[in-house]
Amino acid sequence: MLGEPPNVIWIMADDLGWMDLACQGNTRIETPNLDRLAAEGMRFTDAYSAAPVCSPTRAAMMTGQSPARLGLTNHLPENASYAPPTSPIAAATMLDHLPLEQVTIAERLREAGYATAFMGKWHLQRQLASGGRGDRRFVPERQGFELNLGGCAFGGPPTFFDPYGIHNLPSRRPGEYLPYRLADEAISYVREHRDRPFFLCLWNYAVHWPTQAPGELIAKYTEREGPGLLDPVYAAMVEALDRAVGRLLAELDASGLAERTLVVFTSDNGGWLEVADNRPLRGGKGFLFEGGIRVPLIVRWPGVVEAGSVCSTPVVSMDHFPTLLEVVGLAPDSAVALDGESLIPLLRNTGELGRDALFFHYPNFAWHGENRLGGAVREGRFKLIERYADGSLELYDLENDPGETTDLGAERPELAARLQGELGRWLARTDARMPRRRE
Repeated sequence: MLGEPPNVIWIMADDLGWMDLACQGNTRIETPNLDRLAAEGMRFTDAYSAAPVCSPTRAAMMTGQSPARLGLTNHLPENASYAPPTSPIAAATMLDHLPLEQVTIAERLREAGYATAFMGKWHLQRQLASGGRGDRRFVPERQGFELNLGGCAFGGPPTFFDPYGIHNLPSRRPGEYLPYRLADEAISYVREHRDRPFFLCLWNYAVHWPTQAPGELIAKYTEREGPGLLDPVYAAMVEALDRAVGRLLAELDASGLAERTLVVFTSDNGGWLEVADNRPLRGGKGFLFEGGIRVPLIVRWPGVVEAGSVCSTPVVSMDHFPTLLEVVGLAPDSAVALDGESLIPLLRNTGELGRDALFFHYPNFAWHGENRLGGAVREGRFKLIERYADGSLELYDLENDPGETTDLGAERPELAARLQGELGRWLARTDARMPRRRE
């Protein structure tokens, strides 16, 4: 264990793109609170979500296992047999919930005496006909969380303004904005649990569809469009989310808890192309290009993580699980295969990670049906994408071409073939479910 175990606040945005924060280089959207968090902690430039859509990444965060190993590879609900008329293959079969036998990070932290709370978007339970309740067997309360506010089967809220239409987040003040409400609930939780270690998952519904934001922020961004800002309502949502995070950080300061609280901020996948400008990255949510899977990641841990530090080592969603285990002094279960690696050597600046590559598996169609089913591997500066329908390969040098504009496969066939072999062996090791030929 690394000294006194800290409180842990795990903040995840929904669909926030890699280029949506000022500290990431966006010159049009204002995010002073998240910029401050980065200035006081470590910002990762090459952090990846486990998948280009939400549910598989959330499952990976909770378990430390890749979507391929879990068999939960697409957003819920999922019609596994769906394929666009032009596709020669149908999507892989998949789970429609996170099984209870999967031990979550919340269950493990409760072993260490932590109070546990979940607030916001869960989206890991089997959906029923309506109402967002979903199958009650797979709610956060049955996955290690003592308190759940807002976590249900919804992928997005019916509305971001109170009354939200979320069955376990009752109306408080009509018209109140959802990120602000969740921030207030988080602040209350911190105050109530300041005398014991706590683990708070604040997984915001923002900045997911429907694009809705406070009027004064929409007015602020109207006519400010340009590179980095495609939609003023979306930009307003990003700043509103930043304000909500800022309120929680201010509470940590006021209560004297900031110095003994680990704060993590990230996103579940890249930005949705209808509203987010992911440039210079290519693509967005639902695609295996960088715009779909590269996400912001900021970690603040006073006294451990050097303020203002920047890390370019590629990391992925599954890394959070073993990292938090090490933070609180728990050993991984040797009977459970983990696909992540503890980030403690990077956070403490004492060494590098032991792996050589990151792998991705997306054998399903996103809701828009425009993506090609495939897998990807990033090794060093190179990234390979294999398209499952025809076995075609794309090879990119991310160091010199982060926008994935130039396919180097024809120039480097041996490298492409080697990376394809590594991807295939990883898919076999994880017993990944593959697409099927259509009959």
